[in-house]
Amino acid sequence: MADKLRVGVLGLTHDHIWGNLRDLNASPLGELVAAADPNQELLDKVQAEHGAGQVFLSYEEMLDSVELDAVYVFSDNATGAELAVMAAERGLHVMVEKPMAADLEGAVQMLAAARQAGVKLMVNWPFAWWPQLQKALEMARSGAIGQVFSTKYRSAHAGPKELGCTPYFYNWLHDADLNGAGALMDYCCYGAALARTVLGQPSRVTGVVGHLLKDYVTVDDNAVIVMQWPRAIAITEASWTQIGHLTSYVAVLYGSEGTLVVEPRNGGRLLLADREHEDGVEIEVPPSPEELRNATAYFLHCIRHDRPIEGLCSPEVSRDAQEILEAGLLSASSGEAVSLPLPVY
Repeated sequence: MADKLRVGVLGLTHDHIWGNLRDLNASPLGELVAAADPNQELLDKVQAEHGAGQVFLSYEEMLDSVELDAVYVFSDNATGAELAVMAAERGLHVMVEKPMAADLEGAVQMLAAARQAGVKLMVNWPFAWWPQLQKALEMARSGAIGQVFSTKYRSAHAGPKELGCTPYFYNWLHDADLNGAGALMDYCCYGAALARTVLGQPSRVTGVVGHLLKDYVTVDDNAVIVMQWPRAIAITEASWTQIGHLTSYVAVLYGSEGTLVVEPRNGGRLLLADREHEDGVEIEVPPSPEELRNATAYFLHCIRHDRPIEGLCSPEVSRDAQEILEAGLLSASSGEAVSLPLPVY
């Protein structure tokens, strides 16, 4: 087998990095060789816990001094777009954590840089690796539930701080400049990407944001975006104030011949209601192929075999999801629905 792909990390302030590094440490395809972040404490952690051979306080120094094949970008959303462009311009494949950026401009620049350099750009949506969601998307594509006319997804918890996120993470999630908004950017993104994957890009978007309970933050703590097509409607919800797990992270796909309910996380069930089973039956879900079990597996597989990044994690889907989020913010500000495509792009 060829040598392992050499992976560097740009940014350690997104808490999702640690799970992805565990997957990288276990991967036969890649190895962590370097990490950069302006916080020395996080550099110490990545060396001690994940064996990063070299660490840097400067992103540029790492990119210019270490031989790499690819990078993971796990900073705040605004900085992440800049880092992704920097890496792509140096000929490196890039995986960035969801959402793609803090705004549409950043997402557009990332996609352009990757295309110009001929490198792979992947946006990791953690729910993409649930076998039951993979199966539901396959069934929707095959016509198993007829014409899909609606999707719904709700991302909700009690708040980043309350959930136990580190201050490195929740401090920028609470910063509109670094995050792009509040709960809307953090959590409406999932349902936007899901709807775009199943239904294509909507023609009209309506957004509503609320600062309902968290007096200690200045950004929205709840949000809803409604997406419209000529013959479809989708809803994505976000909350940083929900108590308990009921309704959280459940995806629903509504078709003319059936309804699919996707329970969350690995181990969640896939339920189908149709005309013969109106109360729903559980659908058998096979294990995911090796390359679809986590973000690292898929990213490195696509690099090694020169395969395009497809589906939920494709840069095109993620760029369009970013446009939906931006339209949702514009709509929430104006109080009116916003048509797509946005005129600037």
